[in-house]
Amino acid sequence: MESKRQQKFAGVIQEELAQIFRKEGSAYLPNTLVTITRVRVSPDLAIAKVYLSFLNSPNTSLAVNTVNAHAGEIRYKLGARIRHQVRVIPELSFFVDDTNEYVERMDQLFDKIAKERKDQED
Repeated sequence: MESKRQQKFAGVIQEELAQIFRKEGSAYLPNTLVTITRVRVSPDLAIAKVYLSFLNSPNTSLAVNTVNAHAGEIRYKLGARIRHQVRVIPELSFFVDDTNEYVERMDQLFDKIAKERKDQED
């Protein structure tokens, strides 16, 4: 379970990264909208796992690899924004947030189960 400190720090990182991607995201991924869905921070605040969702991206794994390739540059820009608020700028690791795909898959399974029950009742 994350502490209040971790949650607050994760919120700051999420807001600042969202602004970075909104203003400069087209340099990394042209014609792609990047959304930061969640940030998880280690207890020592040195590592941040950033979960991203992509819109208009045909290949999400390629998109996240591209963002990870620019992680140092993004970290530098993040540091310039939050340097007066924190002691350590965390190492950033980017991951694909597949929550929406999971929800869709579960909905399909529930629909299939409901249909099978209905067919059995008839």
